[in-house]
Formats: sequence, structure tokens, C-alpha cells
Amino acid sequence: MSLPSPVLQADQSSPSLDFAPLGDVLHLLRLTGTFYCNPELSAPWAIDVPDMGGQMVLLVVTEGSCLLQTEHCETISLTAGQLVLLPHGKPVVMSSDAEAVATPLFDIPAIRHSPSYETMIFGGGGTVTRMTCGVLKLDHAAAERLQQLLPPLIRLDTFAQHAGPWIYSTLKYLAEEARNPQPGGETVLTRLTDILVVQAIRAWLQSNETLETGWLAALRDPKIGRALQAFHRTPQEGWTIARLAERAGMSRSAYAARFKQLTGEGAMQYVLHWRMQLARMDLREGKRTLAEIAIGLGYESEAAFARAFKRIVGTSPGAYRRQ
Repeated sequence: MSLPSPVLQADQSSPSLDFAPLGDVLHLLRLTGTFYCNPELSAPWAIDVPDMGGQMVLLVVTEGSCLLQTEHCETISLTAGQLVLLPHGKPVVMSSDAEAVATPLFDIPAIRHSPSYETMIFGGGGTVTRMTCGVLKLDHAAAERLQQLLPPLIRLDTFAQHAGPWIYSTLKYLAEEARNPQPGGETVLTRLTDILVVQAIRAWLQSNETLETGWLAALRDPKIGRALQAFHRTPQEGWTIARLAERAGMSRSAYAARFKQLTGEGAMQYVLHWRMQLARMDLREGKRTLAEIAIGLGYESEAAFARAFKRIVGTSPGAYRRQ
């Protein structure tokens, strides 16, 4: 079964994500693809995919169909044009049918084209299913917060009305690249996979717009969200409760109470934790000195930054970088 023709209808019913603070968060997300694979699977076949250590796993069916069994024994049927995102990289079993015996993923021979991209041919020679799979990390302070909120599995039908016809076009292009590799094909596949991950996250966010508490609810709050947007854009500035409240158009006491009600933490505690998340990202990348990181986060000295970092993270910035 290959990609069917989509029903090209304008999306007039689904909510949009043009609310600025939430849009800013999606803009901040940085996907780092650690591994991509294009398997060609012929029935009967079954693959045991292990835990990916908290990294996101994207499974896109570009031709044929398959069953997906989660760690909680839920079985999902997928056909061409559908995808699944596993935000926490939990184990799953993919198969052509429920009776097929699973082989551990890393026991299956593959053709390595680069350190992060390979193709695979596996199965018993029957009906063919083709897929594109990606293992990705989210790098940013926003990513840690958002990933914690995501469910174990997000399923997206790219032909559903809310997905939009451009998603179909993206998937069709992805399938063509996988079937007929061209020069630069790896780059095309990785970029298109990244787009589909973001779309899956957006689809989940759209389906959870009624959340009354939590980080997402704070971002969607007209006043609190406005202040958070300002802080996220310039975390290095001298933010105080008074300044955040001013951006929100609220009194200090009202802002502090509303923020705590929505998120369960104090506003300045949030500011500190967000800065330390940014610092951890900087330290992992290793491109800036400790003094540059400190200045970039608004600290007057490297020592002041180091004290704050150790208080929150539990180790010094230097030790964290060495680890």
C-alpha cells in the first residue's frame, strides 16, 4: 500500500498556534538528529525497538502498513501516511502481523551510509512496508519543560483535515527520497523528519488547549504568557517580580499569585531554573567560556553564576562540563 491521494480541504475548524508565547517556545526548540534509518520490510517481520534513553523516536510509514505494540501492550495499526512520535523513546515492537517473532533492532544487519544514517532490508519476502525512522534530541531550556509534558505516544494521521495538505506533500516527498536516493538525500530526509516531529508536537498542543494549569497554561494565559515571552527572549536582563508584573500589566502580588497557581512554582524560581537550563545547554556545547556564559545569563561575575549553578544543579559548572 503506497501513499493515497489526500482530500485537499481547507482547515477551518482546528485552532491555530499563532499565540505568540507558545509560538516562541516552538521556535526555540532545536532538534538534533542522532540517527536516521530507512527500512524496507517484507512480511513476515517484527522488530523489537529498545529504550532510546529519553531521546525522541519518530516512525513514519511511507508505504504498506504495520502494527505497533507499546510497552503497555497497546497495539496500534499504522498505514501509509501515518506516523507515531515516541517523545520519551520507550520500547516498542513493530511487526507485519501479531504472530511474527520479533528480532532485536540492533541484531538486524544494516547498510551504514554515514555515522547517523543507514538503510535496512529485512523480512520474509512478502508484502513490503517502507518506513522512515529517526532518533532525535531536543536541545533548549524549552525542550526539557515541553518534553516532560508530552505523552508516551503521539499519533498523527497526515491526511486528517487538521494536518493540512502540505503535510501530505512533505510525506510524499519523504517517501520518494527514501525509494529513490539522490545526491544530498540524507540531508533532505533529516530536514523533512525534523519538520514532521515539530508538526506532531503542534498537533498534540492543539488537542490540549483546554489545560487549566501547568506550564502550557501559563504560556497561554494572556497576561502571564506575555511576561514569559519577554523573559524567554531576553533571559540575561535584570528580571524581578516587579518587572515581570509590569510586562503582564498586573500588580506584583497578583502576578506572583497567578504564576504560582498556574505553574506550581514561584516566578523567580522559574527564572533561575530556566537560566540554569540554558547554562547546561551552553556547557554541553562547549563553545563559550564560563565567564561568557555568566555574562550571557545576566550574572555580574563568574563566581555568582557558579554559586547559582551549583545550588540548582548540584555540581559546579566546570565539573558539569567535564562530565
